[in-house]
Amino acid sequence: MSTERTLVLIKPDGVSRQLTGTILARVEAKGYTLADLKLTNATRTQLEQHYEEHVGKPFYEPLVEFMLSGQMVVAIFTGERVIEGFRTLAGSTEPTVASPGTIRGDFGRDWGLKVQQNLVHGSDSPESAEREIGIWFG
Repeated sequence: MSTERTLVLIKPDGVSRQLTGTILARVEAKGYTLADLKLTNATRTQLEQHYEEHVGKPFYEPLVEFMLSGQMVVAIFTGERVIEGFRTLAGSTEPTVASPGTIRGDFGRDWGLKVQQNLVHGSDSPESAEREIGIWFG
């Protein structure tokens, strides 16, 4: 096996609720290495590139607006099977049904249909990870 890279976003709800350190600590405790990190405000252009596969879907514009609503933390983590591992650690995208012990299960709030407010994003494949890292880190 080779070492993978993944992009992790701590979304505006995670930053505003001061969960950044807790979330990063959980990822590191899982054994993954933090390779790069920054606090940023997303631009619409970055978000349009990041979420391009969702253009036209009903949740697209509310998601972009939410991601523009505040600061977020953008991180690169590395490790064996880090993509799969982080997505398991993050839990279901719907906080209400996310398993206890996951980031979303332990810290997620039920915002009704606003599942975009689910604290974190993690890349879903090596190809997505490289594309997303390019958007956020150049």
